[in-house]
Parts: sequence; structure tokens; C-alpha cells
Amino acid sequence: MTNHRKEPFWSGVVRSMGIVFGDIGTSPIYTLTVVFALTPRTEASILGILSLVVWTLLILVTGEYAWLAMSLSYKGQGGEIMLREILRRALKPGRKLAFAGFLAFVGVSLLLGDGVITPAITLMSAVEGILLVPGLENVRWEILILIAVLIAIGLFSLQSRGVDKVAGIFGPVMVVWFSCLAITGLVSITAMPGIFKAVNPYYAFVFLSENGLAGFFVLSEVILCATGGEALYADMGHLGRKPILHAWYFVFGALLLNYMGQGVFAVTHPDVKYLLFGMVRHQAAFLYIPFLLLTFLATIIASQSIISGTFSIVYQGITTRILPLMKVDYTSSRIKSQIHIPFVSWTLMIAVIFMILLFQKSENLAAAYGMAVTGSMTITGLMMILIFSQIKKMRWKLPAAVFITGIAFAYFLSTLSKLPHGAYWSLILAAVPLTTILIWTKGQKRLFKALRPLDWETFFISYQQIYAKGRNILGAALFFCRGTQMISPYIVHSIFRSNIIYERNILISINRTDEPYGVAVHHKPDLGPGLEALEIEAGYREVLDIEALIKEQGIQEKVIFYGVEDIVTRNPIWGVFSLIKRISPNFVQFSKLPPSRLQGIVTRVEM
Repeated sequence: MTNHRKEPFWSGVVRSMGIVFGDIGTSPIYTLTVVFALTPRTEASILGILSLVVWTLLILVTGEYAWLAMSLSYKGQGGEIMLREILRRALKPGRKLAFAGFLAFVGVSLLLGDGVITPAITLMSAVEGILLVPGLENVRWEILILIAVLIAIGLFSLQSRGVDKVAGIFGPVMVVWFSCLAITGLVSITAMPGIFKAVNPYYAFVFLSENGLAGFFVLSEVILCATGGEALYADMGHLGRKPILHAWYFVFGALLLNYMGQGVFAVTHPDVKYLLFGMVRHQAAFLYIPFLLLTFLATIIASQSIISGTFSIVYQGITTRILPLMKVDYTSSRIKSQIHIPFVSWTLMIAVIFMILLFQKSENLAAAYGMAVTGSMTITGLMMILIFSQIKKMRWKLPAAVFITGIAFAYFLSTLSKLPHGAYWSLILAAVPLTTILIWTKGQKRLFKALRPLDWETFFISYQQIYAKGRNILGAALFFCRGTQMISPYIVHSIFRSNIIYERNILISINRTDEPYGVAVHHKPDLGPGLEALEIEAGYREVLDIEALIKEQGIQEKVIFYGVEDIVTRNPIWGVFSLIKRISPNFVQFSKLPPSRLQGIVTRVEM
């Protein structure tokens, strides 16, 4: 069902540039600008900040994600949902497993919330570069905000058409971007080669010890250099471990050179606010506008990577039943994993525009940024600690995981200082998907109990008696259910109470496996007289054409039955669950089955 041809190694490295490293690759636009808006630009403080940046990238990106997390792939896949799958097999059912599941839900929610702030800050920081174009220094701030909003609208409007045709240029553009970062940084460093001594962690310790609590809170701005680091692990299933790691070596080198170059420029030009843009303009004024256009492209690609990643997380949530069904469009006939989820896309666009209008400047957005990232890093660390403590052959990594998680948690604590300045928006944005996940997962379990499905033995005895009467309708009827062990009440109502029984009655169940891809169909034609089962097993990333799979088995249905629950409740939480079920598409709508043959049967249930 899905195209998984293996691409050449270096092609995978270049693609990684465009898909994985857009977010972390655009952080030099604003990171040091934001840090030095709060910290005096003395040579000692610049060395200390640069040392913190280098070791943040080494510990929280290279150590946590490139080394530890990427050694924990599950079926070749990464991400916090996959860590949860590993723990489900390593832990016995109980409080530890429930805690791990909750951590995964919080981590996923933080990433989804981060998907709102990241496009807002990257687009706004790029647009601010217009202020350094000769003759445009006094452009009204409202115009800059309007440009950022229009770019966001244009970007999200393209989602429904798919980005498959232009996605091929993402990697090469980002290779050019990182090359420019490296070259401009290197040119700046030639004025002060001694800046490389900032690689020594001694300067980070000196900075923190001399500045006390104020220095600790600076960590909440320094962490901006590592935003997007989780993409190394989350996108591992798309591209493979080796291409991402090899791309990271190049990306890390480019980032290191550029941050060092910006540090030199900060020393020699203490009055320039926008360090990256100022540095490029100072080096080659005639190349500034081309560089600004390249910056726009890089930030758009970074935003697109985040949007596509959000679609991927939500789709994975849908197929693993932690999120409700949503309308999904498939935007590529060549690559089945290219999807567009309209509800997510338009919600994300409104939220991004709202954040741009609310905060207006990249430095203001930076005040709200970082809490979700450090929270996600801490949660990933906690889950890895649980895994390494359970798997004997990996237990030697446990001390490193504890140390790195402690560092991530320290960064998270530093972001608490941002709460009065807008960081609470990270929590508000993450609370929406988290609340949805918790209500949906708990509601499904409660609904299944309330429906009181019939066991197979009882169902089969009654079925045989009715079928033997010979009043059967010509043709084949399909009944969707979770499996043959427990029969859904709507099937009981349809066959036993309404006496709707066909010559061929086929029970269809779809089970998502813990493999990302692959489809297997098992047809059991002899469950009983006129009773069959069709079991479809599909990977959680697989896009299914259910109608084609049915036809492949030689089945031409006359009617397709499905259940609809009419929930009655006085409990406000289950009331929200009922509302979500009403406004979200049901299974047959999600699966795009032929509407002319669909027949929904309503079951009233009290929760």
C-alpha cells in the first residue's frame, strides 16, 4: 500500500536537512539576539553564553537524542509514542506503566503545543530582518506583522494541495542555508580566533557562578538554540538513523561556527540588535537582500517541517486510538504518508496568527518559548530512565540518562521565570490536546463497558437459530466490529431484533499493529452458516483503501452496516466525550466507504 523504496545514502542526508533540521537550523536568527537583549555584552558574558550554547547542543541534542534516544528505535520508529510502546513490553501492567503512558500523552501534547509557537517565532524573526534593508529601517511594525501573517496564511493555504512537488527542494535549500551560516560565521571568527576557547565548559561554569540566579534564568533563553532537537528522534522512522546522524554532524558544525561568529560580532558591534542579520550586512551589504530571501525560505521550510510533523503525530494518534477520528486528505499519489488534516491545519493556522498578533515581536515570543521544549526533553529523559532500568543490556546507559535528564529538568525550571511573560501559553496550548487525549481514551473504555458487547458463544447460538429459518436476504452484508470475540450491540440489534440477516454476513475488523507499515488480510469464510470474518491487520502509519481490500477477496457487498452511539449522560466529562464523538467523523466516513451502501444503526447508551 505504501511506497518505501530505499533511497541513496547521501540523498537521505540531504533530505534530512530539509525535514529534520529546519527548526534547529533557523534558531541562530534569534537565539543570541534574545539572550543579549537581557545580558550585558562583556567579553566574559559572551564567552560564557557561547559555552552554554555549545554544551546545550552537545548534551541535550547530541547526548539525549542523537546518542541515547536514537538507540531506542522501535520497529525503526522514534518518538514518545514509540517509547511508550517499548515500555508497554518492558513493564508489567500497573502504576509504572500507567505513569509511562501519561508521560507519553503529556510529551505528545507539549510537542503539538510547540507546533504553534515555533512557526510564529521563526516567521516573525525572519521578517524582522527587513529592518536592516537600506531605506526600510523605519518600516512600521504593523507592516512587519502583516507580512508574517500573510506568509503564514499562504503557507497553510498550500497544505491542502500538498507539498510533494516542492518538497524535493527543501533539502538542497537547507544545505545552502547551513553553508551560508558556516561561511558567515567563519568570516567573522577570523577577527577573533580566540573565541573558540568558549568550547571549554569552564566559561559556562564561571558565567553561572558569577551571575547566580540571574545566570540560571538565562538558561531559559539559551535553550532556544536546541529547539527542534527532538526531531532527530521523531523523524527517524521517515529517514533512518544514519542519514540523520551524518546530517547532524554537518549541521552542528555550521551552527557552532555561526554562533561563534555572532559572538565575535557581538563583542565588536555592541549596539547592533539583530546579530545574524547585522553580521551578514556588515560582511557583504550587497548580498544582504539575497541572504534575507534565503532566510525567508529557510523559515518557511522549518515551519512546513513542523506542520507536516504535527499531521504525522495526529495521524499516529488517530490510528493508535488516543485521538478521535478526523477527516484526512491524501495529497500525494506517489507517497502515501503525505497527508493533510484540514481541522488540524486550520486550527494551527488560527493559533499561529493569534500568537503573532498577541506577541508581535520575536523577542516577546521568545518569552513564551522554551517551556514546552524543555518539558518534552525532560519527559523523554524520564521515559528513557525507565527503559534503561528495565533492559539489562542497556543498563550501562542509565547513569548518562539520569545526568542528561537532570540537565533538561534544570533548563525546564529556568523557564518557570518566563511564566509571567507569556510562557503560560505553552501550557494552555498543550492542555488542549492533552485534555482531548485523556477524555477520548478514558471515554472509549467507559463506552465499551457501557455498551455491554455480547460474547461470541452466546451470539453464535442465537445467530444459527435465526439463519436456519431460511428468511435470509439475497446478497452480502458487511458488519464492522472490533473483533469476533465480543460482538458489538448494533450487530445484535440488527440481526436479532430487526431480523436483518443476509445470505452472507461478513464481520470486518481492522487492527493496527505496532509495525509502521504492512497490510495483511485474513478471510475466514466458514465461521458458521452464512457467517464469515475478514480481519485486516495494518501498520499504524498505513493508509488503507478498505473498499479495494474487500474487493480483492471477491466480496461485493449489498449493504454496509455500522454502529452509531447516542450517548446520554449527566457527567460533564462524558458530555464532552459525547460532543467530540458527534462532531468527529465516524469510522466509515473516515475510511471513505461508498455512502450509497451505508446503513448506520443507532444504539442508545447511558454513561
